[in-house]
Amino acid sequence: MTEHATLTVFIYALLTAVATGLGALPFLFVSRMSRRWIGISNAIAAGLMGAASWGLVAEGFAYGAPRTVAGLLLGAAMLVGTRRAMRGREVRWGDLEGADAMKILFIVGIMTIHSFTEGVGVGVSFGGGEALGLYITAAIAVHNIPEGLAISVVMVPRGASVWRAALWSVFTSLPQPLMAVPAFLLVEWFRPALPVGLGFAAGAMLWMVFSDLLPEALEDASPWAVTVAVVLSAVGMLAFQALVG
Repeated sequence: MTEHATLTVFIYALLTAVATGLGALPFLFVSRMSRRWIGISNAIAAGLMGAASWGLVAEGFAYGAPRTVAGLLLGAAMLVGTRRAMRGREVRWGDLEGADAMKILFIVGIMTIHSFTEGVGVGVSFGGGEALGLYITAAIAVHNIPEGLAISVVMVPRGASVWRAALWSVFTSLPQPLMAVPAFLLVEWFRPALPVGLGFAAGAMLWMVFSDLLPEALEDASPWAVTVAVVLSAVGMLAFQALVG
C-alpha cells in the first residue's frame, strides 16, 4: 500500500513539473521582439514573480511567520552573495554571454530552488489524505503555468527557442517530484522547514525583481509601459492564485 501511494505521489508531482512547460506556448505565435517589447517582457516577468513571492510569503506565514521572514532574508542574501562571487567571471548560456546569460542563469536557478518548496508542499498535503493531496497538486500544476511564462519571457527574447524555454521551464520544476516523495514519507520532519523554504524562494525572487528585471525593463521601455505591464501581470497572477487557491 505504501509503495502504491508513494508512486502515486511521484506521478502527480511529475505532472506539476510538466505543466510548467505550457507557459512557453504563447511564444509560438511571436517571431521577433523589439527592444521595447523585451523591456515589457522583463516587466511582465517582474509582475509575475512579485505576485508569486507574495503568495509564497502568505503561505509561509500560515506555517510560521518568524521562519518565513528568516527565509526571506536568507534568499536575498544568497542572491547577493552569488552575484558578488560571480562578478568578473565569464558567464555563458548557450550562445549567450555576459548580462543576458547571467539573467537566464539566475531565473532558472531561483525557480528551481522555489520548486523544492512546492515539492515539499505536494508531499505534505498527501500526508493529510489523498483528496487534499490531489487538490493541492492540481493547484500547483495550474500555478506552474504562469511561472513557466515568467521563465520564458526572460529566455525567449534573449534568443532561446520556444522549445528550449519550455524544457528549461520543466527542468526548474523537477525538484517537485523529487521532494514530494520524501516529504510524503516524512511529513512531520519536513513540515517545520516549509516556511523557511517558502520565504527563501520569495526573498530570492524579490531581489531579482528589484535589482535586475525592473531596472532593465526601464532601460528598454517607458516608465508608463513598464508600470502597466507590472500591474496587469501582478494582478493577473494574484487573481489566478485566488482562483486556484
